[in-house]
Amino acid sequence: MIALWILIAIVVIAGIWLIAAYNGLVRTRQRTQEAYSDIDVQLKRRYDLIPNLISTVQGYASHEKTVFEDVTKARASAMQATGTPDKVAAENQLSQTLRSLFAVAENYPDLKANQNFLQLQAELTDTEDKIQAARRFYNGMVRDLNTRIQVFPTNMFANAMGFTKMEFFGNDMTEAERQPVPVKF
Repeated sequence: MIALWILIAIVVIAGIWLIAAYNGLVRTRQRTQEAYSDIDVQLKRRYDLIPNLISTVQGYASHEKTVFEDVTKARASAMQATGTPDKVAAENQLSQTLRSLFAVAENYPDLKANQNFLQLQAELTDTEDKIQAARRFYNGMVRDLNTRIQVFPTNMFANAMGFTKMEFFGNDMTEAERQPVPVKF
């Protein structure tokens, strides 16, 4: 009789553990998906700011047509990207073209003093900061989810229950970009 009670206790404890582990995985996956959605919200905000920024700069630098076309193409490509690797590549390309747009703006003192341009530039900078924060939060959630999926004993049933590792939202930097910046005085 005691052996039966011990067996029942073991089954109940195992059942409670399985339920808790499964619910923890679901909760972490949901938070990870929410974090990815937060990145999309900030990217949408950036996509909405870019046409206003382009039109403001165009009024001052109408002969810089290729820069505007590059930014517009990069924006369209980023908006259509699906999947984490494609989205990362498209977003990095968009960031590069935005840098070239700001470089063009540096050549026009009247533009740099334009209140509308300054406000748009400040909003875009703020949005970039929010995108970075959202990416860091997402990557933290991916780390937590992937860890839970891979550690013992959760790994024994995580794959069977449909939980798979997720990709980090990385920054595909070139080897040259990874090198330290030389500082000379």
